[in-house]
Amino acid sequence: MRRPAARTLSLLAAAAAIAASVAAAPPTTAAPPGRPAPAKVPEAVGYGGAVSSVDADASAAGLQVLKNGGNAVDAAVATAAALGVTEPYSSGIGGGGFFVYYDAKSRTVHTVDGRETAPASATSSLFLENGEPLPFADAVTSGLSVGTPGTAATWDRALHAWGSKSLGTLLKPAERLARDGFTVDDTFRSQTKDNQARFADFPDTAGLFLPGGQLPVVGSTFKNPDLARTYEELGREGVGAVYGGDLGKDIVRTVRNPPVDPASTRVVRRGDLTEKDLRAYGAKYQAPTEVNYRGLDVYGMAPSSSGGTTVGEALNILERTDLSKASDVQFLHHYIEASRIAFADRGRWVGDAAFENVPTKGLLSQRFADSRACLIKDDAVLTSPLAPGDPRHPTACGASGTPAATTYEGDDTTHLTVADKWGNVVAYTLTIEQTGGSAMTVPGRGFLLNNELTDFSFAPANPAVHDPNLPGPGKRPRSSISPTIVLDRQHKPVLALGSPGGATIITTVLQTLVNHLDRGMPLVDAIAAPRASQRNAARTELEPALYNSPLRARLEALGHSFSLNPEIGAATGVQRLPDGRWLAAAEKVRRGGGSALVVHPSGKQ
Repeated sequence: MRRPAARTLSLLAAAAAIAASVAAAPPTTAAPPGRPAPAKVPEAVGYGGAVSSVDADASAAGLQVLKNGGNAVDAAVATAAALGVTEPYSSGIGGGGFFVYYDAKSRTVHTVDGRETAPASATSSLFLENGEPLPFADAVTSGLSVGTPGTAATWDRALHAWGSKSLGTLLKPAERLARDGFTVDDTFRSQTKDNQARFADFPDTAGLFLPGGQLPVVGSTFKNPDLARTYEELGREGVGAVYGGDLGKDIVRTVRNPPVDPASTRVVRRGDLTEKDLRAYGAKYQAPTEVNYRGLDVYGMAPSSSGGTTVGEALNILERTDLSKASDVQFLHHYIEASRIAFADRGRWVGDAAFENVPTKGLLSQRFADSRACLIKDDAVLTSPLAPGDPRHPTACGASGTPAATTYEGDDTTHLTVADKWGNVVAYTLTIEQTGGSAMTVPGRGFLLNNELTDFSFAPANPAVHDPNLPGPGKRPRSSISPTIVLDRQHKPVLALGSPGGATIITTVLQTLVNHLDRGMPLVDAIAAPRASQRNAARTELEPALYNSPLRARLEALGHSFSLNPEIGAATGVQRLPDGRWLAAAEKVRRGGGSALVVHPSGKQ
């Protein structure tokens, strides 16, 4: 395989150092004298398999499965279930996600689409009242926003196809974690605070996350006995508990009659999810997207996610430019412009392929990418919003039609990456949409319901142009989730990664890939590097270390405009080293840092 030459990036490295220096600061609150918080380490190297997630308890749950002889799929399910405990505002059985799996025996990549679906009664006017779109906040905190959950079905599909242990066995670590509790950190407290007003309007949510009406204290132990019992029931009865049992009935009841405090002044609209919708739901096996980049094969999620097509198109656009030799300014300039173009095409063409004629093959073709790449100039910036191209009939530097706005997607998702001793790899991103989802906890069940249906377009950006992302019966809303696996020419794993962050997931994965593959950054540094996110908008978002660096002024001189985003994404990844060891990598600072673990640690080469 092609190995990029190492490269010193003076300004980017300096910016990364500014960001990383925060990690050295001492914690603001000590752990309680009881159960201490597990240490978080952003990088680990060794044999026997690896797990990387945002949370130390969750990574430990997956690692224990690997130590007990489980494979990567088993460990991914155990890690995901534990994240449902410790990251309840980001994931859980009330949500969904996308699962990418590399099978070492066949050297092939497979995916499971566990995206939530709209009720059978949904129409294109789901979020319209009196012909006008609902205010976004009103739509989020409502039964209207809740899609049929897909997480449990995803676990079942993945385990049935590739797992080696039962769901009940794999849920036990998360069940114990929910019963015994985990240590509250600054991120959990701040996310609770951000949702305090919403949570307070739902007695079951307030009782769980705002005990006594107060925010959880950093360093205290947070327990969720209801979720422990729910996991025990799910493990005992199987996923039929969700899609045909009492657990599913409780979900439907919550959506159709939101359990809002009678004293609240909040108007919480009812949803129309039914038990029939649950019975009809299925997580889908489907082929991954695939592009070739620098002699490597990059696999991702096909629609209903736009992650694979948009990351893939942007890589194809960058293929003709030698980014390893570009200056820091030109590197970022080309990355930003490729992102802008790919998002323009995403907005026009990508939706649920079961309902829309998505030109996936065309979007991923090098011919189409070349027809769009010629728009990029070294000394000028494209204007946003940029009109899309037509992948069915590519024309050089062509653009046609009306630009489509990038719909808002909540940024509080979570990602995990796992590898095992046999060489199998999983990249799995799961979500309940924005922080706290719909804010509705299923009474007595200990988990929040998603607000994924707000990922649909509420109304067409241009009534004269078909919008592939309008709601419909049983339809999956477009997602930006981008779990990615990269293979070499022998179809063996090079690395796998993914990130939360709504629509910024795509740019986070793309930037991390080019940081590593083109700029030669070690994976943990490629993840830690300060990020830029351009999504066919007038301004590109920059994290502080870039916004406050000399690079910003030099890019502005080319015509770029920027806005400040305090934090973009929270990636994790694994990498196969040439000597057969695994390297697990996570964030150094974002979301309080991530947790990278390996079964048998060894020194770095």
